[in-house]
Amino acid sequence: MLKLNNIEVTYSDVILVLRGVSLEAPPGQIISLLGANGAGKTTTLRAISGLLRTHEGKVTRGSIEFNGERIDHLPPEDIVDRGIVQVLEGRRLFKHLTVEENLIIGARRRNGKGANIQADLEQVYTYFPRLKELRRRTSGYLSGGEQQMLVIGRGLMAHPQVMMLDEPSLGLAPLIVKEIFEVIEQISRDEGVTILLVEQNARIALDVADYAYVMENGRVVLDGPAAQLAQNEDIKEFYLGLTQLGERKSYRDVKHYKRRKRWLG
Repeated sequence: MLKLNNIEVTYSDVILVLRGVSLEAPPGQIISLLGANGAGKTTTLRAISGLLRTHEGKVTRGSIEFNGERIDHLPPEDIVDRGIVQVLEGRRLFKHLTVEENLIIGARRRNGKGANIQADLEQVYTYFPRLKELRRRTSGYLSGGEQQMLVIGRGLMAHPQVMMLDEPSLGLAPLIVKEIFEVIEQISRDEGVTILLVEQNARIALDVADYAYVMENGRVVLDGPAAQLAQNEDIKEFYLGLTQLGERKSYRDVKHYKRRKRWLG
């Protein structure tokens, strides 16, 4: 469904951030992107959603394809129309509007296209019953967990084929994180939505994902089925904290790590 073919991304025409990233997100699967801050994960999402332009960035090499169509030259609104929605990091809301008004905004691109707003609202409330209780509440007064539920629900209102979530667990209590990720799994399973997940919490990201990619310095350095990566000794050491005392290292410093052939030389 979604495929990145050896893309490079440059900011301000001089800063090379992504260096030949390739990945695939098949229909109905959850794909996790792992990596330290600055690895290029958010830039990868921006490249897909068309939001690079707002950050003076652009795809300078390679291509991004969705359902067989190249989309890396399209503006963000056209990409949304094709079924790709990005839920931004930081719980971006219209904080002066109510919960329900924020949700309705998520369906705006579908106005006049057979949208059944009330039915869609009820579907979101099925996943997040708390939002129904708060539907008249001004969204700026919600807790962090409630705001995260709201931005995911607003993304669902667009009827996405692909939903990209950027750090949905950021700043949330463990019980709220568990609840939100259970809903993410349910959305993927019940709605057939492909989820592309950027997440610092590697343990939960690998637990819910079907497949995962590890990024470092703008490149994919490791990928595979999530269950398999969760057993990888390097992943355990650097992302799951399952080793004895020692300094955190780069993949380049791990002697037993076998770099993908495309990065050799």
